[in-house]
Amino acid sequence: MKTNFDQYLAEQMKDAGFAERFEKAGEAWDVALQISALREGAGFSQKDLARKLKTSQQQISRLESPSYEGHSLSMLRRVAEALGASVHVVFESGAKAGSRLVSQSPVSARVGKKCRV
Repeated sequence: MKTNFDQYLAEQMKDAGFAERFEKAGEAWDVALQISALREGAGFSQKDLARKLKTSQQQISRLESPSYEGHSLSMLRRVAEALGASVHVVFESGAKAGSRLVSQSPVSARVGKKCRV
């Protein structure tokens, strides 16, 4: 069953300009979408998560922004721990490196207890 977000994304992907920007955003989009989905799945607002992490709601918003590329591994670990998840960093070489794009599968299918970055 598709979530509201999956339906929204499918609709937005019909726009060629959006689809191109979405493809180029790559991993930053993936990280932002995973954090947001994990947070929402845990029943937290951005403000709730910020309180738990002793940071600001603006920082959580920044982490969930698809255009933000300043994620630190230490902050990702803090977020994952607060949401009952774990962080895994994977380096891939050759053909595998370009084969995992955000748009190839819905975020809800990839987000679970493990958060791959």
